[in-house]
Amino acid sequence: MRFPRLMAIFVGFSFLLTGTAHATAPDPAPGARYPIRDTALTKNKLYRSGELEASECPERELQARSVTSAKRYLTSVLTCLNASWGAHFKQAGMSFAKSRITFGTDPRRFCGFKWGKSSAAQYCGRERRFLVKLDKATLADPSDLFLFAVAAHEYGHHIQTITGMERAFDHYPYKGKRELGEQFRRYELQAECLAGVFMGSVWDSLDRTEEDWDFLLELTRYSGDEEHKASDHGKGRTIAAWLDKGFRAASPAACNTWTVPSSKVR
Repeated sequence: MRFPRLMAIFVGFSFLLTGTAHATAPDPAPGARYPIRDTALTKNKLYRSGELEASECPERELQARSVTSAKRYLTSVLTCLNASWGAHFKQAGMSFAKSRITFGTDPRRFCGFKWGKSSAAQYCGRERRFLVKLDKATLADPSDLFLFAVAAHEYGHHIQTITGMERAFDHYPYKGKRELGEQFRRYELQAECLAGVFMGSVWDSLDRTEEDWDFLLELTRYSGDEEHKASDHGKGRTIAAWLDKGFRAASPAACNTWTVPSSKVR
């Protein structure tokens, strides 16, 4: 399983090359090789918004190799995501906007950019929607939680957009490829943690077992940078750890990847 690269990040590359730092935050946690000092990232109001309230999101039937059933399944998951996060933002007194979803069996471009070969889905911040690729590989096994997790991850990027974190990330300066890679990993791992938060909040309604969750984590451990010779998402075990952390906490407070030591985002 490979969670996708965020196309909206590439939209912001010009900002990354020329951007300047925002307001200075308190000293970051010890061990941060490239400390992040923008309070929009490190002290966002989202972290103080409390736990996501438990809600219902029963899974629809998902048939193997069926694009039609996958569209219905994912549309249903998106409805849950919009409802759950919308209620959470309202309770916290935060501005909210829904995300949209589209599908493609062989997408070539999205959000103005070429589709990544290893991408199962992409989120577009400027359009506030994400596209899921419904090819044979994606639809091969309807029994696992892969598609559910893909939608929840992309919605994590949507949460970053509507809370101002995407913009802060796009504008944040860096010096060199390694620092940029770590910033990407912090961004992607936060989206993964937020996916876990949502999945934890609806878990009791999914009619799933602990073994199902463990299997998803095992799949995730094989989706990391080491499998794709990259350095922008984190190693598989790191991705799985942040997904599980969000799941266990069911709170965005667990997902502040911007202040943890560099060793937690490798």
